[in-house]
Amino acid sequence: MAQGWKCSGLSWSADGPVLRWDGGRHSALTWGKRVAFGVAEGGVRICVGARGHACAARAAVSERSTGARCEECARLDRAHSVAADTIADDPRPYRVYLAWFGPGLVKVGITAHERGSARLLEQGAVCFSWLGTGPLMAARRTEELLRAALSVPDRIPYGDKRAVRSLLPASATDRAAEIAELHARAVVLGGWPDSLERAPYEPVDHVGVFGLAGLPTAVGEVSRLVAGGTVGGRLLAAAGPDLHLLAEGKGVVVLDTRLMTGWELVPVTGADNAENTVPIREFKEAAGVQDGLF
Repeated sequence: MAQGWKCSGLSWSADGPVLRWDGGRHSALTWGKRVAFGVAEGGVRICVGARGHACAARAAVSERSTGARCEECARLDRAHSVAADTIADDPRPYRVYLAWFGPGLVKVGITAHERGSARLLEQGAVCFSWLGTGPLMAARRTEELLRAALSVPDRIPYGDKRAVRSLLPASATDRAAEIAELHARAVVLGGWPDSLERAPYEPVDHVGVFGLAGLPTAVGEVSRLVAGGTVGGRLLAAAGPDLHLLAEGKGVVVLDTRLMTGWELVPVTGADNAENTVPIREFKEAAGVQDGLF
């Protein structure tokens, strides 16, 4: 019987994207690498738990959920989330940033200073610039100031991000133009908290990191994994949690790796020829010791 693996998600290292597995194992992903795996026959997707703890009920969760958590574990995870604005006494310094995902897709957000740019890589930000650094509540007030004064949202749906990745301007200067304008408008606003130290405009571009230059338009995306299904393709790019996989003769399909969590995954026979037999949502417009699963 093939060895089963449990995926813990996609993370970003200095060398690029890495798929993490339960038990501390990992699979580095490089452009052109063949990605292929199957979902165990008869398997059920199980809640991944919360805050490093397994789900006590081992509850089954929806195949379409990107969180892979039952209602109780999702509540516990959210209760300790900075993003949910439920923590007010975190003593760590935080950074406020402007992030650009494509034409017209700019957001404001905050991240712990110690995390560096990891949060921007995890979100799939094509380019970004810091706005300032300070205590958590000062960063929160600055984020709200920009949302109110400049109509900049703090969330952008992943579907919108995926739709424009093959349509990005070729020039890094052009890609950064929207955040350059917003940064200039933001720093002259009144009402900034005194405890937040403003940062100069210094754009950081991730097109090379993500492999997005010349990316073909995707024909669809994996909508869910199913027991007995397989996924296969050559890795062209990765951004945030998404892998852009080229299935020979069938075009590029986007796999949100968050859909992999909670399943028991197995190697597939003939990985070089593995096909996508999981449900695919087509886009209306061309928008020894085993050390890894693949």
